[in-house]
Parts: sequence; structure tokens; C-alpha cells
Amino acid sequence: MPSDPFPSPSAAADADTPEATRAPEHRTAALIVAAGKGLRAGGGLAKQWRPLAGHRVIDWTLDAFLAAGVDRVALVLNAEDHDHWREFSAQPGLLLASGGSTRAQSVANGLDLLAAHGLDRVLIHDAARPCVSARMIRGVMTALDTHLAAAPALAVTDALWRGGDGYVTGTEDRNGLFAAQTPQGFHLPQIRAAHQQLAANGGDAADDVEVARAAGIDVAIIPGDPDNIKITRPEDFDRAAHNLGGDMDVRLGNGYDVHRFGPGDEVVLCGVPVAHDRGLQGHSDADVGLHAITDALYGALAEGDIGRHFPPSDPQWKGAASDIFLRHAAELTRSKGYQISNVDCTLVCEFPKITPHAPAMRAAVAEILSIDLSRVSIKATTSERLGFTGRGEGIAAIATACVVKP
Repeated sequence: MPSDPFPSPSAAADADTPEATRAPEHRTAALIVAAGKGLRAGGGLAKQWRPLAGHRVIDWTLDAFLAAGVDRVALVLNAEDHDHWREFSAQPGLLLASGGSTRAQSVANGLDLLAAHGLDRVLIHDAARPCVSARMIRGVMTALDTHLAAAPALAVTDALWRGGDGYVTGTEDRNGLFAAQTPQGFHLPQIRAAHQQLAANGGDAADDVEVARAAGIDVAIIPGDPDNIKITRPEDFDRAAHNLGGDMDVRLGNGYDVHRFGPGDEVVLCGVPVAHDRGLQGHSDADVGLHAITDALYGALAEGDIGRHFPPSDPQWKGAASDIFLRHAAELTRSKGYQISNVDCTLVCEFPKITPHAPAMRAAVAEILSIDLSRVSIKATTSERLGFTGRGEGIAAIATACVVKP
């Protein structure tokens, strides 16, 4: 591998790379692509909307470009994402474009929007790269002084294998290979024309460097940053939170609740109706599991219990579904800058049998809390026929919650 895999702008210019003289009238925009669903990262939400170190992924990404001093920021959103359209439409100076059916179409829509606002350079960035630094952003901007296109990348240093059926089937030479990152920077007229050419040919591309090269645009490589990771899998959130730095504020809370049996033909436990020859009595739907988890979250925040936030004396909560209480606790957690690390709930009863319904209960709680399924534990135990649960008079629940603020 060459000793310096990243050619300097001056060296590249000497090799007949197209040059552009930076002038005061140059105006650079950041184009943040956030129209995808990104559900592989878990949590029931597109990854750009998931909480990360006290904020959402998208908030870290937008703040990075605003801090780096770009002239405008444009955000590409799913056209059906009405809530976020309303949210970001209210932010002064932020441009919004509708996403397409592919990433390339989404970028093309954003480029058309920027061209109508007098921007002549663009930094195209994945919303799911929240750890991008101001130094990286400015590095790409500087490279555009002497290049029509520039993008960060990391030289591949690991051995590369091909594989199939669980076995190594071959090797690849890593010499001259790079792992691509964003932001990828371009002179706007050239990359817009390249995307128009791609669309006319009915093509698609993995990233905008591929689009540029297909149109004959040379792309300069600048050094990437190992911390500039793209969130793809659930475990990437922990790494991104670490990269964003800060001391962690970790809090634990516990919750305990009891409801007696009464007339009925089902019980609601952790959001799931379970057929039974009796029901549970309570002011709301008597979901003892959700009540315990809710109190555990309130406890972690030192915010009292359900009765403080939803008084049983208030008739509007009579018969209410308990997911209302848990959603409130989750929203309060996020509003205070915390993210829910995990919850664990134990249901104590002789019957009904909990284990067959535990997967559905975990899924229901994960959806209510907007966290990954792997962060929710629901289990059950008996009390060996001792006490009120042992006598079949009711069900108890014990819950623990952990919340984290970087």
C-alpha cells in the first residue's frame, strides 16, 4: 500500500485534476438524507429518530453541520412523515425536500431544492452518521476549493475474505481499498447533472461518489475518521454514544404493584389480554405489569408514582388503558435528557400461565417505550402457594428500570 493513500489537494491538482478557485460568493449547503425507514437498528423507529445520548440521532447530525458553519442546511424527509415535516418546517432557515423511492431519488430531490436557492456547493450526508466532526466537515469543504468532488474514507487495514455457508471461500487484496464515509462534497451543478443522468438511465447507486464517477467526475479522497460511524445495527448506538463523549448519569428505579381478582373473563398483563376465568380489579384496566414498569421509570427520575401523575380520584382515568401511563413515563424520561437502557418485570402469580404470552408482552412494552426488544425482560414466578398470590387472590408485579444520560 502507498505510504500516503490520501493525495494532497495540491498534488492532485498538479495531476490535471479539475480546479475551482474559491471565491467569496461560493455558498455551501449540507444535504442531510433522512427519508429512510432504517428499522434494522431496532427500537420500532427509523434510526434517525431514535434517542442517542440525550438527543435524537438526527439532532446530533444537524447540530454538527450548523456548528461547522455551512451556509444552509437541507433535510430530506419521507413525504408521509407528517409529524416531522411539521416539526422541522417550524425551524427558521431549514430547507425541506421530499424523499423518493430510492436514496438516489431522495438526493436528487434535495439537489433540485438547493439549486433553486442559489447554493453552488453541497455536502451530502447520511442522517445516521451523528458523530461527524466539524473538522471532518470543514476538511471536505476545503477540498472543494481545488476539486469538483471530495469524500472522506478510511484505508482498509484488515484482511478481506470471501465466504459462503459459514466457511472462508477466498481472499481479496486490500491494497488500494477504502471504506467510504460521508459527508461527500461536490460542486452542485456537476453532481446535480450526474444525478439527472442517473435518473434518465433508470439507474441507482450505493452513494453519491458512485453517481459522480459514473458521470466522469474525479473524486478526491480525504482522510476519514474512525469515530464517524454509520448507525446500522442496535449495538452501534452504544458505540455512537461513547464517541459523542460525556460522563454518564445512570439511574435505577423500582416499581411494585398489586391487583386483586374479580369478575371477568380476561386479564391485561404488560399490554396483552390473556384469557382467564377472572379479571383484575382496579381504577384503570388494572395492568399490574405496566403499572410496575411505569413506577420504576418514575422512581428512576425521582418523579413519584402513577398516583401522582394520574390520580385515581380523577374520573377520566377510570378504565383507562395502562399504556397511557407508561408512554407518559417514557416521554418524561426523554424530556429530561435520559434514554431508557432496559426494563425488567417479574409477574408473581399462580395463574394464568405467563410464559406462553411473554414474547407478546415484551414486544408490547418495547413498542410503548420505543426501545429495542432486547432491552425488555418479562418473566414470571409463583409464590409457592404462599400469601395472597399463592392463594390465587390476585397478581403482583415487580419491575426495575435503568435510564441513562450521557
